[in-house]
Amino acid sequence: MYKIGIIGATGYTGSELVRLLHHHTEVNIELITSETYAGQQFSDIHPQFKGLVDFKLESASAVSEADLDLVFLALPHGVSMEYVKKLYEKDVKIVDLSGDFRLDSKESYEKWYNKSHIFAEGFKKAVFGLPELNRAKIENARLIANPGCFPTGAILSIVPLLKEGLINGDHIFVDSKTGVTGAGIKAKDVTHFPNVNDNFKAYGLKTHRHTIEIQESVNRYAGQNATIQFTPHLLPIDRGILTSVYAIPEQKVTEAGLRKLYKKYYDNEPFIRLKESSPELKNVRGTNLVDICPAYDERTNNILVFAAIDNLVKGAAGQAIQNMNIMLGLPERSSLDIIPLQP
Repeated sequence: MYKIGIIGATGYTGSELVRLLHHHTEVNIELITSETYAGQQFSDIHPQFKGLVDFKLESASAVSEADLDLVFLALPHGVSMEYVKKLYEKDVKIVDLSGDFRLDSKESYEKWYNKSHIFAEGFKKAVFGLPELNRAKIENARLIANPGCFPTGAILSIVPLLKEGLINGDHIFVDSKTGVTGAGIKAKDVTHFPNVNDNFKAYGLKTHRHTIEIQESVNRYAGQNATIQFTPHLLPIDRGILTSVYAIPEQKVTEAGLRKLYKKYYDNEPFIRLKESSPELKNVRGTNLVDICPAYDERTNNILVFAAIDNLVKGAAGQAIQNMNIMLGLPERSSLDIIPLQP
């Protein structure tokens, strides 16, 4: 049994890691930490785990003495890098769920995150953890930069088109709608019930940090230089992301041809389902699935691609576990073979 630690387990992502790993047959959770709630039981913070997962929460300092095979860092941006710097010298694999090592360079990070970075060499060591496009490198990685929730659906939607030269890389528009859990567990004005309920708005206009993550990743995997216009929107729902991608074809395309292209890229992927109609959030709720539907509008000569994920699972904890399974040589679907919760 592999020994696993979760650093920062009292947010939504941390609790999802525990929920999914609890049923894993080849790993044991040895350590769960929280600086705020150290000494309390995990199930006191997340009552749905009462009688199921009653771990005592410890301070993150305990990780330095623990004998672990792999550590998940479910920490805020700017905090994770400190733990990565310390842990990288130990004989332990790391899956970092923050944005601290997702970008190409320290300079790019500091520009988009408006934070100083203290472990620049980590950008060379980290492997971007999108298994469908980077599985071979993940297998041998010590440090995984788990992708952001918005970038996951967007990158998977764009790369086949750009890599095959089907679209104009200068005019790619990504429009995403997310549930409020994407903003984290701490109370904020933006997620206050009266502000969210019966409301809908765009945010992060022109400057959202996932813009550069999508753009750099698409360029890396497609071998092209693209410019991404990304706009997120906040939905009055708990979880889920629906992403719509719009692009102009550079050559003659048909809808049947687009479906054939996506089948070529993703037909054998365990968590991608190719759909013939627009994906729905409830059809992926609570799972590591990605539902993708490509389409072509002859009237406007536009390619449209739609992708639905659960932002807390494939957009965070589930993808992190998928990466863990690959890193440890375990079956990729382990603890992730989940039927969506419907209704």
